[in-house]
Amino acid sequence: MHLANALLARLDVREVARPHLVALTEATGETATLSVPGDEDAVTIDFVPGAHQVQPVSRLGRPSIAHATSAGKVMLAFSGRELPAGPLRAYTSHTITDPRVLAQQIAEVRERGWAEAIEEREPDLSAIAAPIRSSRGELEAIVALQGPSARFDRAAIEAALPLLLERAEAVSRELGWRTPH
Repeated sequence: MHLANALLARLDVREVARPHLVALTEATGETATLSVPGDEDAVTIDFVPGAHQVQPVSRLGRPSIAHATSAGKVMLAFSGRELPAGPLRAYTSHTITDPRVLAQQIAEVRERGWAEAIEEREPDLSAIAAPIRSSRGELEAIVALQGPSARFDRAAIEAALPLLLERAEAVSRELGWRTPH
């Protein structure tokens, strides 16, 4: 057991997740990202750009603002950290700025197991995200899909969500996590 845990600890989440990011992009045409919890926000450590001309602005090292992005909301929901104190900065007219509303939304994210952000950080950008768990069940990383809201609309999000959740669970299993029964 000790040797198995030592091996799992050495697995690079980027290596494990990369084929799943590629599969998500191939299946949806949208950009898939991999982020890890940072000090205040989630931070992008890998991404696979979508196949379309109009692309989101993913780049390595880019922070996913905790209260204004799907990856940030997953980080808040599953990392056990405190929610940011108000007032919260508005990035668009859709950004949650009320800490009470954010707390309610984070509770919903915990309950359903995924987050969304529709035009909250940038106009015309929609995203969904799900947690990747370590062998100990802790938040290891966050997988997300994002695209322009005109294309990645409610119907496209609903179609992509099962794929996102399936891939997040697959990466978690490869990292040694087992779903509790």
